[in-house]
Amino acid sequence: GGGGKRKTSVMNGEAWVEVCNSRSYTPGAEDVGHALLLHCTVVTAGAKGQEPLPASVTTQRVVPAPNPPNRRMMPLALDGIKGAVATGKFTLLTYNLLADLYATPDMYEHCPSWALDWSYRRQNLLRELATYRPDILCLQEVQSDHFDDFFSGELQRIGYAAVYKKKTTEVFTGGSYAIDGCATFYRRDRFTLVKKYEVEFNKAALSLADAIGAAQQRKQALNRLLKDNVALIVVLEALEPPDPAAAAAGKRQLLCVANTHIHANPELKDVKLWQIHTLLKGLEKIAASADIPMLVAGDFNSVPGSAAHSLLVSGQVPASHPELSTDPLGILRPPAKLRHHLPLVSAYSSLASQGPALDNGAAEKQRKRLCPKTHEPLFTNRTHGFTGTLDYIFYTSNSLVASSCLELPDEEDLGGGEGLCIPNPQWPSDHVAL
Repeated sequence: GGGGKRKTSVMNGEAWVEVCNSRSYTPGAEDVGHALLLHCTVVTAGAKGQEPLPASVTTQRVVPAPNPPNRRMMPLALDGIKGAVATGKFTLLTYNLLADLYATPDMYEHCPSWALDWSYRRQNLLRELATYRPDILCLQEVQSDHFDDFFSGELQRIGYAAVYKKKTTEVFTGGSYAIDGCATFYRRDRFTLVKKYEVEFNKAALSLADAIGAAQQRKQALNRLLKDNVALIVVLEALEPPDPAAAAAGKRQLLCVANTHIHANPELKDVKLWQIHTLLKGLEKIAASADIPMLVAGDFNSVPGSAAHSLLVSGQVPASHPELSTDPLGILRPPAKLRHHLPLVSAYSSLASQGPALDNGAAEKQRKRLCPKTHEPLFTNRTHGFTGTLDYIFYTSNSLVASSCLELPDEEDLGGGEGLCIPNPQWPSDHVAL
């Protein structure tokens, strides 16, 4: 650095500008997009007549420091909501991280290669998670090797413990076999793990196929239903019960959290609905054994108004729903069996039903980022081929109430031009966190 004219030299047809001649150099904004060439000459002290040994190394191109989106929590109005003043508050975040094995340049050609590179995205993701610092994290598309060698250690360092469930079939990723899965992290100073349940939808598919008599039909059922998706259910105990009387009586404050990633293929709506129904029936069994608040979070790969979304929020699917016509295996009949009794409410619909605590310009902006018909976010996933909501947090309304929501972005917040699609240099996944 410093003043004066910089020396320029040409090597192998490339122009190089000298930026400093000291032992260390910290890249700045003007270096972004350029590679650095480090020259060093090794001289052995006291060795007379010995030729100095020159050496050089070229770095990859300099990229900006990760700069995750800046989103705040928006308090919701709690007037007249019974029990809403209880002190037992906690935060939960759900986020599909976009596993590196799916982040191909062909799939995300709008994103600069350096911003799609895992070494950059992982730092941006970690900074974003550390900024929100929720009490519970439900993460999807956490690649198994990246859980082991990055997320587990980095989040443990800032106070989290983890439970992980990977999908049931691995793929070769160049050097080893890996696959993505669901990871649930919880702050060690807030919760302790009581129990975990691992849900493999393939096991449920095998049980269903066994009940089918004909071999050809069984094969057809397995071809359609075996999709490797999983869910991870944890029962956590709060370390500080909110109710002093309950604490004095030794009553434990438990919380059940389900984290899932439902099958993605938009053609297989019957499979999505069957997976979600299977998960909900499992949660009903837990609810029957204990009076316990529940949250169901994740990437459901189902848009608002779909049969799957209807089942989650209303406990049933109308027999006239058009998606029920896609049922080649007959697993959705009769529609009356597609029901559950968990009083689930979508957390972001609470922004519409309760309203913001402060009625100001920011609150009005957030209202406009909800669909007026479904009261869900306008989008949680935005790529070249799709813009819509796939991610949700549901909670049991008889035991929990939403007190604030993380601000929703609009298209402008995602960046200009091609950056309207994510991921991009600021937004490290093709989903947004809720």
